[in-house]
Amino acid sequence: MSPGIPTEYERYGDGMTVVVTGAAGFIGLHVADALLDRGETVVGIDNLNDYYTVELKEARLSRLKRHQSFHFHEADISDYGRLTDVLSGVDVTAVIHLAAQAGVRHSITAPFDYVRSNLVGHSSVLEWCRHNSVDHLLYASSSSVYGGLDTEEFSETDSTDHPQSFYAATKKANEVLSHSYAHMYGLKQTGLRFFTVYGPWGRPDMAYWGFTKAILNGEPLRLFNGGRMWRDFTYVDDVVAGVLSALEWQDVLEADAPHRIFNLGNNRPVEVLEMVRSLERRLKRRARIVLEDVPPGEVIRTCADISVASADLSYRPNVSLDDGLSRFVDWYLEFCPTLAKSA
Repeated sequence: MSPGIPTEYERYGDGMTVVVTGAAGFIGLHVADALLDRGETVVGIDNLNDYYTVELKEARLSRLKRHQSFHFHEADISDYGRLTDVLSGVDVTAVIHLAAQAGVRHSITAPFDYVRSNLVGHSSVLEWCRHNSVDHLLYASSSSVYGGLDTEEFSETDSTDHPQSFYAATKKANEVLSHSYAHMYGLKQTGLRFFTVYGPWGRPDMAYWGFTKAILNGEPLRLFNGGRMWRDFTYVDDVVAGVLSALEWQDVLEADAPHRIFNLGNNRPVEVLEMVRSLERRLKRRARIVLEDVPPGEVIRTCADISVASADLSYRPNVSLDDGLSRFVDWYLEFCPTLAKSA
């Protein structure tokens, strides 16, 4: 047991003890916060790498540390020995595995970051769950696994055999690894394919963040394919609701099918240029748009078929892009006071 942590992670009420990997990340923060708000004990794990500013990750953790029932360990999930050490003696109900190396374009220049975090890391989490009788493992997949499918909507039954980036390939591999552990060991698992999640406390490498910064600073804003790209932008609160619904899914996972995958998207693809115009209205500034070719690994359009998640998880996304961007801009101007002052 790590120093300073109550024996067996003292429970506050009758809630579950949930491990959240990637707790200092964007979705990890929001999921952990929601679990804590409803009375669960959360054990957060993150390696606090410098893919983007560590200050932002530490600020997210500060929000979580306000809760007495949050316990954090700085650890790399690809280090199985370290993972085993920090979770030693913890009676874990479920694991929500959100830690990963993100970013399509970064995977072109640093593929081994993805091998370590996404492939070795996912395998490490699977092994720990197998050996510690975890009731349910939820893990983050991605809409990127669909590649460039020429369909109106991406369905869970569509082929995902042709990923267009190394990042997407690692996420597809995670799903295959999880299937094998479910088949061999009966480990109950739910994979969640996220579709372009956005909102407050997001990642600086995401388009909506970069666009906001560029508009405020009068910098060039790069649009690929003349802005003729569509994304199924999904507000983070809607995604969190889907994750929490999926957390209960192990109660109906059958012994002969202990692994299921769900799309968590919005089912309303929006042209990227329309998102820029929405940000312009909220920031009361015009963007300096520069048109560029589509970089390797990017797809033109994403759209989630959410009929399965709606039926099985009662998943109902309800935050519009305009409302979601308004909330993000309000947070951004508060969190980045030097930019707010210039606005």
